[in-house]
Amino acid sequence: MSVSKYPLETITTNRRDSFTSLNESDTSLIYTKYDRPISVEEKALVRKIDWCVLPLICLVNFLQFLDKSAINYANALGLQVDTGLVGDQYSTIVSLFYLGYLSYQLPNNYLLQHVKIGRYIGVLLVAWGSVLAATASANNFSHLAALRFLLGFTEGGVYPCLILLVSTLYRRSEQTSRLGAFWLCNGLALCAGGFISYGIGKIPYILGLHPWRWCMIILGGVTILVGFICFFFLIDDPRSLKWRHNAEEQILVEERIRDNAVVRTNKVNFAQIKEALLEPRLWCFCFISFLINIQNGALTSYSTTITQGFGYTNLDAILLQTPTGIVDVTYIILAAYVSQRTGQAIYVGCFCLACTALGLLLLEFIPIDKYKLVGFYICWGYAAAYVMLLSAATTNVSGFTKKIFYNGLIMIFYTAGNFTGPYMMVSSQAPNYIGGMMGYVGADVLAITLFLIARWQMARVNKRRLSEPPAECINTEEDMTDKQDDNFIYRL
Repeated sequence: MSVSKYPLETITTNRRDSFTSLNESDTSLIYTKYDRPISVEEKALVRKIDWCVLPLICLVNFLQFLDKSAINYANALGLQVDTGLVGDQYSTIVSLFYLGYLSYQLPNNYLLQHVKIGRYIGVLLVAWGSVLAATASANNFSHLAALRFLLGFTEGGVYPCLILLVSTLYRRSEQTSRLGAFWLCNGLALCAGGFISYGIGKIPYILGLHPWRWCMIILGGVTILVGFICFFFLIDDPRSLKWRHNAEEQILVEERIRDNAVVRTNKVNFAQIKEALLEPRLWCFCFISFLINIQNGALTSYSTTITQGFGYTNLDAILLQTPTGIVDVTYIILAAYVSQRTGQAIYVGCFCLACTALGLLLLEFIPIDKYKLVGFYICWGYAAAYVMLLSAATTNVSGFTKKIFYNGLIMIFYTAGNFTGPYMMVSSQAPNYIGGMMGYVGADVLAITLFLIARWQMARVNKRRLSEPPAECINTEEDMTDKQDDNFIYRL
């Protein structure tokens, strides 16, 4: 097989294999040469990657979300009464998870450049599974606070690992759908968590342990098992001999590495960090991450409390979490599909945030409690908006150190948002929590504004680069940043 070589200055739209006019005013549909229809051989290669790696990535993300949300289900199964929590202590243990998460981001950024990601993910899973199982032994606020901090600390490296893994193995044009695939597992975890916790809540006491303790033990044990599987079987390098690529596939791999702009190196490039810090786009992305996840930290931990406020029993409130997972999955699937077809990831993210704000307003102001569920389910669009943010960040940054730094700083702001959110749910405002809900609506509006600013900046650079295309090609092995590479066209 011969792999065709397209000139780097060839630009096509996502709808047709033709040249895009350099005078086109809107560069939102402009892509690099790699958006052409892929060959049969490359489709087979992508299927191989999907079958070998994507199921494990999805499973890891599923467990990560389910395990950190276990506190929500445990709360409905008697955790507060059993451990003597009073006042806002529950909000504190929810937030301490994210303080631990935040504490691990800088060490994690360093380790990402020095360890095998597959084995590293396996170690992290075993660590946090052990901490989650140990949470079953907690008897008071101090125990829960310490264990929640440790759970966040051990889970803190997983999302950056998964995002880097996707950006390493897949073309830029393939990354949005794969990010969506593993992120929709959050929604599946919401569905499964409701059913699992409902089932555990129905069983009698075993060995003298309350149901919420068994919830921690069972979920922790499953996570440890998956950790060992990842340690030995998760492939993290597109050139790994474990793929058993033939000669034709090796050529394709090199071409794909050029497209996804990830050249692995163990050396920290401080010039790339400085370049990132000086980009307004980075700070737009970071504050969007913060603003989106303010509500995430609250809704994922207070969802059963909110639905109990509508007049439902504890177990019914748990069961009503299942539709939130279905809505979450639907949002992400539709957002990924529309983004893939139109190339408008940022606009799609803005629309999802607008839906979230609408849902929060309905949740707050519908006068009949039972009907507030409509707003409660609509407001989960922020998860899809966050997927669009990750897509914009991973596909539009090149340079290995710069990409890790971008993802790491976005994750720090993600953590800060999740840490802050629960404190906006003031117990004296229960069950409506009007202060928190209106704060989340304001955060959504501000996040939409920052999305549009970042998009405008990247579109302006695209227009300049398309009007003055460079003459020379780049070397696949050069660790160039998107700012240094004038062939790099941002995906909007």
